[in-house]
Amino acid sequence: MPHALLPSDASLTPVPVEAVTPATLPDVLARIGGTAEAWASLQGYKASAGSILLVPATDGTQAAVLFGFGDTGLIDPFAPGALANALPEGDYVLAEGFPEAETALVAIGLTAYQFARYRSEVPKPLPRFRVADEAVLSRVARIVRAVSLARDLVNTPANDMGPDELEGAARALFSAHDGASRVISGDALLEEGFPMIHAVGRASPRAPRLIDCSWGEESHPKITLVGKGVVFDTGGLDIKPSSSMLLMKKDMGGAANVLGLASLIMDARLPVRLRVLIPAVENAVSGNSFRPGDILPSRKGLTIEIGNTDAEGRLVLADALTLADEEAPDLLIDMATLTGAARVALGPDLPPFYTADEALAGEVAAHAEKVNDPLWRLPLWQPYMKYLDSKCADMNNVNQSGGGFAGSVTAALFLSRFVAKAKAWAHFDIFAWTPIERPGKPYGGEAQAIRALFSLLEARYGAGK
Repeated sequence: MPHALLPSDASLTPVPVEAVTPATLPDVLARIGGTAEAWASLQGYKASAGSILLVPATDGTQAAVLFGFGDTGLIDPFAPGALANALPEGDYVLAEGFPEAETALVAIGLTAYQFARYRSEVPKPLPRFRVADEAVLSRVARIVRAVSLARDLVNTPANDMGPDELEGAARALFSAHDGASRVISGDALLEEGFPMIHAVGRASPRAPRLIDCSWGEESHPKITLVGKGVVFDTGGLDIKPSSSMLLMKKDMGGAANVLGLASLIMDARLPVRLRVLIPAVENAVSGNSFRPGDILPSRKGLTIEIGNTDAEGRLVLADALTLADEEAPDLLIDMATLTGAARVALGPDLPPFYTADEALAGEVAAHAEKVNDPLWRLPLWQPYMKYLDSKCADMNNVNQSGGGFAGSVTAALFLSRFVAKAKAWAHFDIFAWTPIERPGKPYGGEAQAIRALFSLLEARYGAGK
């Protein structure tokens, strides 16, 4: 359980956190009593949106905390997350009537996340929020655990998060929920029909692999998650400049996020048959690196001309998606830190998603808004498929004739060639990183889309426990 959120304790009297507006502020101050009104006046507190005021009692302890909602409410539903960093250590409770209290608790729990694995100093103590409703606490804690898992995996540097360690994280997660895991590694990838995963990862001394995990009853709807697990991306022989490699530890963000979503599904015991596929590779440089101009076979049978070795994620995803598609799952989702073009189009906080399923697209958009997990649909614009034409293979792995335009769209179109039998498919081109810290989103590795997708799965397939 996240240490910022704890059950109620009858032996404690937590400090109430009151939601106030300019209109309700006088009444709340009068109810608190003592010197509260004089203190707020002295501090010039006006209950503006997101503002926080610690109100002392006459004995020097805290009487209350005020959190401002302004005249028109909060622009960011996660704004109350700022409480996690603004309050001193102690026990607090959201006062009765606090608007969207469960969302506020999620925001507080997500803001309280700390990645301290490599720091020698002791992390600062956090305020403890007491939650009386056990069901609410369980739901919020589940979300915070899953997001923290994804963040931890992304934040861990590549020297400690190679294919071995990513495999270990997947095995540990599924083992904890009585799931099963199978891994195909090294040259066995060629023997079992995953030539592109092998080609991308063979240059690294850390063997490439396909991680295949499953959970749930066979009779339940089949949900398959595919996550890009490129643990570090040099760009291969089309090597990146050093400045572009600084964040490449996060190129396994798709894998981290599907594991976070799997954690939510299994923890809630949703009635689904879950499968997670992670092609885990390092795109390194050595004498046996795959080359620009190479033509690679794929599990699908399509041949792929390599226009750029730095477009490796779609190659490993293609083999994994082909395997996933072979059993015609009810829902197939892939997540990947796939293109910089997606960030140019929509920025770091609004990942695009692609699907040809109109009903699924509507559900994704609705649940993204519901849980404040922003997503935006972009089109699988079929006329751009010609940009992937090759003169000597079935297709190229990058845009060859579109002047470099529509990079995220053409990447999604490339992946779509490897999905035919799934009843519904969606591709999420995520960033998996928060570059500018704000409530609910500390700087560093990030979970994107998994809260929205979990909300969708709960609604579509029925709640578990």
